[in-house]
Amino acid sequence: MHIIADENIPLVQEFFSELGSIETLPGREMTSEQIKQADILLVRSITEVNAKLLEGTQVRFVATATIGCDHIDQEYLKSKEIGFANAPGCNANSVVEYVLSVLTLLADQEGFQLQDKTIGIIGAGNVGGLLQQRLESLGINVLVNDPPRAEREGAEGFVTLDELLAQADVISMHTPLIRTGEHPTLHLLNQTRIEALKPETILINTGRGAAIDTAALKERLQVKNDLFTVLDVWESEPNIDHELLELVDIATPHIAGYSLDGKLGGTEMVYLAVCDYFGLPVRKKLGQLMPEPPLRKLSYSSRADQWYAILTAVRACYDVRNDDMALRRAFSRAARNGQSTGEAFDLLRRNYPVRREFDTLKIQLKTSQKKIAAQLEKYGFGTKLG
Repeated sequence: MHIIADENIPLVQEFFSELGSIETLPGREMTSEQIKQADILLVRSITEVNAKLLEGTQVRFVATATIGCDHIDQEYLKSKEIGFANAPGCNANSVVEYVLSVLTLLADQEGFQLQDKTIGIIGAGNVGGLLQQRLESLGINVLVNDPPRAEREGAEGFVTLDELLAQADVISMHTPLIRTGEHPTLHLLNQTRIEALKPETILINTGRGAAIDTAALKERLQVKNDLFTVLDVWESEPNIDHELLELVDIATPHIAGYSLDGKLGGTEMVYLAVCDYFGLPVRKKLGQLMPEPPLRKLSYSSRADQWYAILTAVRACYDVRNDDMALRRAFSRAARNGQSTGEAFDLLRRNYPVRREFDTLKIQLKTSQKKIAAQLEKYGFGTKLG
């Protein structure tokens, strides 16, 4: 079999080499001609898989190494009897840790306690649902808006979008991009809703860029500049709005789910799906291939208080400011050199540094610091007392 894969899917050779020949390509630039002889197509979220891409090819199976699959025309796949799989939940923890990094940074920077804030989650699927669990375990008041889930499960535990926007101090968006139907999410935060946001609201979007009306958000920031905005996803990626970039507080190049653990988990899930679809034996396991983390252990003395311990541990594992600086620096350099900022955006994703998840860092504490250990474990860290 011939396998074509997005070049940003890690360990493709290690997982798939026994199944056939492998060719890697830039995901955003894949063409029908390039994949014409492929039996299996492995993509991430930036490749639109539809009739235009697949017509005239011999592709028999498509897999996306991501949770979301709004970039896949599944109806077309069904009509052509092409197999399909995604990787539900693979990078949920990575996105949750991105949000926690943002929240601890802003809490430290602005001098507030997270437990004093009401956090609204828009879209409570794999990512939003896990974020809700993590925040509630930390004693934070959470509001959830997810109309499809509310219809299936009942209204209890859910609020309307407008109720959430009126009450939440922090808004974290985790919706797929849905253009039609009963619950579209395209420009879910439209001009009216953006204008209605309370001053000092923290707005975080790690779902889909087009869920926010970019022009309306830019206008609000230009006129009032009274929101804290954190954007990991953008309309018209990779050619994002430069003026909006200059206005937001934290800007990153669609990497919230880019922990190595999350990406490798996605690769393993699509490998298992391919083996199952073609009736092949499973010969590889992620545990055999997972590299050692660069930072394995962090030790605190008895003088460390809880907030210091949390803040230091989060930043040691993942400091979102590094990705913000990298994006702004890359765009500034591209502009000076007359280069495409879209290419700079994709290059950052392609060459993203190794980032490991919180549970790969073990934290040593004194026996007397049981309360700190318990709190760190709620964030996702492993602890040891002694």
